[in-house]
Amino acid sequence: MQLFTDGSVHPPSGIGYGAYLAVIDSTAKHEVKVRRFEKTSCSQLEIMTLIWALRELQPETVTIYTDSQTIIGLPARRNRFEEREYLTRQNKPVRHADLYRTFFMLTDPIDCTFIKVKGHRVSHEKTNIDRLFTLVDRAARQALRSDTHCI
Repeated sequence: MQLFTDGSVHPPSGIGYGAYLAVIDSTAKHEVKVRRFEKTSCSQLEIMTLIWALRELQPETVTIYTDSQTIIGLPARRNRFEEREYLTRQNKPVRHADLYRTFFMLTDPIDCTFIKVKGHRVSHEKTNIDRLFTLVDRAARQALRSDTHCI
């Protein structure tokens, strides 16, 4: 399965929309799912959207496409988080520690591959992967623009 995730946030209100697209086979109809999140930030929304998608889909194997550097970098940061018990050098809880723990709990039993997508490419440079990612990106941005609290 291929999973494309993205989010769009209105920072002043803390309202964001996460979107995902699951592609099981190339003949499947592409239906983007969108969900509203409150009291969120860009990084937090990206992780919350991925968690939402993984809980709904429960895949055994998945290639995750995202433009989120936070998500791409999480697996490499895991050992340090766990060694320090999710505390900073100042012994304060790591921001979003609960989300990180949930992320690891959900991805551990899954054969996951993470691929960073460069967002907002010019049309003539887009690959099929970029085109699918664009569907998710547009859905999240459109949902946010349509929310009267964020205008």
